[in-house]
Amino acid sequence: MKNIQAHESVLELIGNTPLIKLNHMTSGMKGNFYAKVEAFNPGHSAKDRIALYIINQAEQKGILKPGDTIIETTSGNTGFSIAMVSVLKGYKCILAVSSKSSSDKIDMLKAMGAEVHVCPAHVPAEDPRSYYEVAKRLHQEREGSIYINQYFNELNIDAHYHSTGPEIWNQTQGKITHLVACSGTGGTISGTARFLKEQNPNIQVLGIDAYGSVIQKYHETRELDKEEIYPYRIEGLGKNLIPSATDFDQIDRFMKVTDEDSAHTAREIAKKEGLFVGYTSGAAMQGIKQFSEEGTFDENSVVVVIFPDHGSRYMSKVFSDEWMEQQGFMDSEREPQKAIQYIK
Repeated sequence: MKNIQAHESVLELIGNTPLIKLNHMTSGMKGNFYAKVEAFNPGHSAKDRIALYIINQAEQKGILKPGDTIIETTSGNTGFSIAMVSVLKGYKCILAVSSKSSSDKIDMLKAMGAEVHVCPAHVPAEDPRSYYEVAKRLHQEREGSIYINQYFNELNIDAHYHSTGPEIWNQTQGKITHLVACSGTGGTISGTARFLKEQNPNIQVLGIDAYGSVIQKYHETRELDKEEIYPYRIEGLGKNLIPSATDFDQIDRFMKVTDEDSAHTAREIAKKEGLFVGYTSGAAMQGIKQFSEEGTFDENSVVVVIFPDHGSRYMSKVFSDEWMEQQGFMDSEREPQKAIQYIK
């Protein structure tokens, strides 16, 4: 109908997320800091970008046909984005999810109509119970299915090369000096970095990794050290294998952050910047704190940090005082959230 300003679907809202200046979290730090807030995507995470891009590519190549099933391995965000795109394009969606994923994320996947298989988190990648192997098995068993396989899919990188990278370059008018991003599958940091370094090879790309993950050491040595692997709590960050969707040559340095520091920093972002973002965003901001303490930035630095998702997916985790206490993350120096007072 003429003159009605409306989008055809939420898919038209993917990308073009805002760049927001960080004024309070960075007080006392040298440099200028901006957050690329991916929670403004309709699926509330950066994974909307790869879900739409990879599915569109599969359709164009004739790999996906009407009535087919899309299968994926996910810690939650990619699964939600794929389920959202599948709903609108008429595909079935089956997701193998890590048990480390918050109950909020798992419930959201079900709400979007996905068939969800929850797999134990702390097993080797080659274990038949791992979410990697479960997704492969489901793909083999289901006729008319495709397996996205984001950890080993070059299109994961391409999606960010064609969207996130150009957006940041244009939003900063080419003034960006440092990109800070967490590395899980590696697609976000690799694709964004690849585009930015083509525009200016002097841009420093700083990756954030978790203690218990093999990514940083592999970047430094090009060897997979399984002695580095142990359980950790941050979702969507780090890995116990080496994803080919990570282009290590585009990344200049890695910094490891702890579960506890990242959780408190996520809560701090909400209280200081009014940005309700997730656990991995807390990890990215914690990485900035640690890089700043090392003297990585100066007065002329223009630092862009990618905040990958929304805080609503962590209500039962980092934004729950009870969960934080269970993890041993609360102490006398770190105040819990304000107690709720019920008026009778």
